[in-house]
Amino acid sequence: MTMRTVYVNGSYLPENEATISIFDRGFLMADGVYEVTSVLDGKLVDFDGHALRLARSLKELDMRAPVSDADLLDIHRELVRLNDIEEGLVYLQVTRGSDGDRDFAFPDPETTEPSLVLFTQNKPGLADNPAARKGARIISIEDIRWGRRDIKTVQLLYPSMGKMMAKKAGCDDAWMVEDGFVTEGTSNNAYIVKGNRIITRALSNQILHGITRAAVLRFAREAQMEVEERSFTIEEARAADEAFTTSASAFVMPVVEIDGQKLGDGTPGRLALRLREIYIDEMRKAAI
Repeated sequence: MTMRTVYVNGSYLPENEATISIFDRGFLMADGVYEVTSVLDGKLVDFDGHALRLARSLKELDMRAPVSDADLLDIHRELVRLNDIEEGLVYLQVTRGSDGDRDFAFPDPETTEPSLVLFTQNKPGLADNPAARKGARIISIEDIRWGRRDIKTVQLLYPSMGKMMAKKAGCDDAWMVEDGFVTEGTSNNAYIVKGNRIITRALSNQILHGITRAAVLRFAREAQMEVEERSFTIEEARAADEAFTTSASAFVMPVVEIDGQKLGDGTPGRLALRLREIYIDEMRKAAI
């Protein structure tokens, strides 16, 4: 694998020279937030949306922004250039930093700098992903995460376990269920389709306010598709005509099976594939 150039607290350096304090609260407490921005044609997809959500996550956790949005954009672009990314991802993480020791109480924000780390992932074929032509098979699992899923924190242990539960079951991913209703996927927002109507859970503290979700629902409405934001059950999902997920790294991913039940004829649905096509086309045009 080619040695990447990464960004750590003001410096661009080879990945094998990058270091963070062992007392960093991201490492010790998962006291950090992150964003993932896709790159198409060497340009950033929906950067403004990610910057806005990052600012919201930081505000909710009383964490200050390490740099301005303009500087953040420059760092993203420089990493894309240095690593020659045509299609791929830029991962960004902000933590509360370290005051040189471990304590449950937050360190003084006046004297403790937040940590800022970014790196790229090269993903040729991100737009023309064979997985989207096949569709994803998912299982349902209980949602036992903390109550503020709307903050994009680095607390990803249970979603990781969910992915592994799916893998163990010979499937691709898991949808989480709370009080009988689907919240979201392990790393994506969840949707079902009945006729020409797209149904997805309404925004709240229970789910991540997906940047891709917002764009896809906007495009769906512009294409005269009906959108209904409400909770749905796994039983309703298994009886749906089609289903899909959205995320910054997979765009729109058709779902073809839920808990062993095939949806429709078990192939990616027409509406999901159309939305994927619209999303990628529109985002290529708007990328910066």
